[in-house]
Amino acid sequence: MPIPRCANSSHHSMMAPMPSAADTTTAPRAGVRPQTEQPRSPRSRYLGWLFAVAIAAAAFNLRPVVTSLGPLLDQVRADLGMNPTVAGLLTAVPSLCFALFGFAAPGMARRLGPIAVITAGLGAITAGVLARSFAGGTAVFLLLTALALAGVAVSNVLIPVVIKRYFPEKVGPMIGLYSMSLSAGTSLAAAVTVPLTSALGGDWRVGLGVWAGLAGLALLLWVAVLVFRRERGERAGGGAATDRLPITRSRTAWAMACFFGLQATGAYVVMGWLPKIFQDAGVSEGASGVLLALTMVIGVPVSFVLPNLAARRGDQRLFVVVLASCGIAGYAGLALAPAAAPWVWATLVGLSNCAFPLVLTMIGLRARTAGGVAQLSAFAQGVGYLISIPGPILIGRLYQATGDWYLPLGFLALLLVPQMLFGLRAALARHIEDEAVRPAAPAKA
Repeated sequence: MPIPRCANSSHHSMMAPMPSAADTTTAPRAGVRPQTEQPRSPRSRYLGWLFAVAIAAAAFNLRPVVTSLGPLLDQVRADLGMNPTVAGLLTAVPSLCFALFGFAAPGMARRLGPIAVITAGLGAITAGVLARSFAGGTAVFLLLTALALAGVAVSNVLIPVVIKRYFPEKVGPMIGLYSMSLSAGTSLAAAVTVPLTSALGGDWRVGLGVWAGLAGLALLLWVAVLVFRRERGERAGGGAATDRLPITRSRTAWAMACFFGLQATGAYVVMGWLPKIFQDAGVSEGASGVLLALTMVIGVPVSFVLPNLAARRGDQRLFVVVLASCGIAGYAGLALAPAAAPWVWATLVGLSNCAFPLVLTMIGLRARTAGGVAQLSAFAQGVGYLISIPGPILIGRLYQATGDWYLPLGFLALLLVPQMLFGLRAALARHIEDEAVRPAAPAKA
């Protein structure tokens, strides 16, 4: 996967110049390859493979910060004297940090370059995960967790940017690699943290801190990429930047943000409440945990295949409808007969949650430049994560008020309708640059 080389150094800029009106009419559509390709040097090919491995390693480390904590939360609470209110706050902290620090990512990338910011983000993940395992109190633990989540947030936003910039002809496969690695890290941390902690002596500090080792390996890979890029003579900032787009004028950007937020709402509710739903239906604790793992594991192969398929089409509306339909069927089954076919319902819900790699793919396709992708990624994820914060809390309140899962699951199924509508708008083959920048008024005679 070679990194494309440009003859003009301005093409290396983080915010590449926006195309003229003539350019927009002749811009190649997503999935169309140029007729000719320049030969690549062995050095360029090796650096391309290093970059691809670094992206996969970074993605793998973007969720264990959260999913390794959940299984050990009771031990953490007891040891640190954490009250239930603060423990509940931990469920909202990830979305809040992803939103706040995600908004800051494009500005940091314009000053330092996206690769440098991602490298710093992985440093924050490594330091935060390692240091919080030595925390002596609740406040320090929360602060160090927020440090790690800040690193996750900027990496969330900027990895699609470097994919768009350095792999413009392979957006689908690279987003697939990124999404697959992210799903693998999510499911592995949830599945092995408890047995791994037990094998290492049963101390939660060791069980959480061990994930810093994998983050450190990813950090080393990104340091290598950063160093090799400087050896090639590229400036850290990537060149001159163009003015920022007035992205709030773009209907596609707003549709993408709402689609992102609604799919994130469903994903966080499933991760937090699915085992309880099955347990209330008579499924054992062990089996309910396996069913939750199934919803996450199914995303590993689908997250690799789906972006490739989606990037080959002019728009992605078919995938939006199929995934939402899977979710509606899955939630209906959970509400009406959860114990009758639990594996089927878990599979359908897991497929519905694969809207995440789909929206990442669409972010990479809905902007013409890496700078546009940076702004769209920050806007969609920042606004989207803010939208997702109330979801798990509201579902819990509905369950507490009614004592059963009919209303909460019906509400989740209902949310899939606006998710589908926003997704259909975001999936149209359009570019935010064309919507955000108003055409100049014709000159008066």
